[in-house]
Amino acid sequence: MSGHSKWSTIKRKKGALDAKRGKIFTKLGKEIIVAAKIGGGDPSGNPRLRTAIAAAKAENMPKDNIDKAIKKGTGDLEGVNYEECSYEGYGPGGVAILLEVMTDNKNRTLPEIRAAFNKNNGNMGESGSVAWMFDRKGLIEIDGGVTTEDDLLELTLEAGAEDIISEDDTFEVYTDQSAFEDVKKAIEDAGITPLSAEITMRPQNTVKLEGKEAEQMIRLMDKLEDLDDVQKVYANFDISDDVLEAMEA
Repeated sequence: MSGHSKWSTIKRKKGALDAKRGKIFTKLGKEIIVAAKIGGGDPSGNPRLRTAIAAAKAENMPKDNIDKAIKKGTGDLEGVNYEECSYEGYGPGGVAILLEVMTDNKNRTLPEIRAAFNKNNGNMGESGSVAWMFDRKGLIEIDGGVTTEDDLLELTLEAGAEDIISEDDTFEVYTDQSAFEDVKKAIEDAGITPLSAEITMRPQNTVKLEGKEAEQMIRLMDKLEDLDDVQKVYANFDISDDVLEAMEA
């Protein structure tokens, strides 16, 4: 299991999603607000907002919450002014970690992030220290039970997919950022509803972790994602299923 794309699977196995539902809604709301502020409140003409709304609906975020977030972004309702920024660092075993952050107070955010690194065998890096190890890509996750890899290849390659990876009981379809909407539409037009669809940061290579370092890495990911101002955590770790099962036991 490698990096961000499988972190969601780890969280599902740990049963952590439902416990953090309110925090998930808060982060989804921030993304909708910022997307609407930058590109306007009409999702048909704002791909980032369209993707944010789809992610919110996938998490069963109430429609009223979505509508209010859009109005806060467009200025129709009073809201907080969020600033987008990123932070970089290293985890156990030299794992590269990239954080996407939305905050109304950097003076609060930075110490919280630094403390999470320091307490979990990690350390922060300078700007640009690890960002070059990741590529911005579209990622569409498909339930492996609704199609075959051959059919998915035929369906998505023509629309612009770059790579398809079979992981456990799912397929991961990677696209160039510019082709993300076209590939997603081709999948949906075929009657397939993605498990998730997002713009992500895909690591160029991975660092294999075992034993104590694997445990520390999972703990660090948990602590970073639990911070209110952290929207996404990307990392290039690789933890095998056997190691994960041993940790769960």
